[in-house]
Amino acid sequence: INENDTVVNDEIKFGDNDTLGALVANLVEADALVILTDQAGLFTADPRKDTNATLVQQAQAGDPSLEAMAGGAGSSIGRGGMLTKILAAKRAAGSGASTVIAWGREPDALLRLCAGEPIGTLLIAPTQKQQARKQWMADHLQMRGAIWIDDGAADKLTREGKSLLPIGMHSVKGEFSRGDVIAICDLQGQELARGLANYASAECRLLCKKPSSEIEKSLGYVAEPEMVHRDNLVLMR
Repeated sequence: INENDTVVNDEIKFGDNDTLGALVANLVEADALVILTDQAGLFTADPRKDTNATLVQQAQAGDPSLEAMAGGAGSSIGRGGMLTKILAAKRAAGSGASTVIAWGREPDALLRLCAGEPIGTLLIAPTQKQQARKQWMADHLQMRGAIWIDDGAADKLTREGKSLLPIGMHSVKGEFSRGDVIAICDLQGQELARGLANYASAECRLLCKKPSSEIEKSLGYVAEPEMVHRDNLVLMR
């Protein structure tokens, strides 16, 4: 991934390819992000200034000590230097992607990495993808709307870890599309959870308080039997 500095507008400019690559990795839910640079990887100190510097072959992405190591290790090619690569790895780890930082002129680097050969520095995402995805929903997305649910549905979600079914929906707030992140609230308006909507807001209004068996009758089709599947839902309380 490379930002086109020639045509990009300042208003939408990311400023470095490391951050842009991490954002794309999160967007496509990639398993790994590979950053090729003019250094062999992350070193314990700047190898051009410290002859005792050693290559960090593997570490946890997000480890605060990595930022201290990278603080003075600027790259002559990359705009942001090694520190931005460490921060990009931390960002990518938020959706479960591990990051490899390696020398761009290493022969057949990408092919060898895909074959499992250890090259450069591997920064491992500290959480599983499913856990990280839920953290991503909870921390970084704006709500497009909300569904208020009855007490029975609230109990199913919070105590039993169940999916949200149409029959438990009381009312719909705001406008949203299928796949948008929505808030799930109790009858007092307290946010209980967030999740990915399987139906648009207009469809949800037609499905409120109806069993899943009546979805096709109400809409003319069935996308999913749940309004929000438990795998796409994160509790907020």
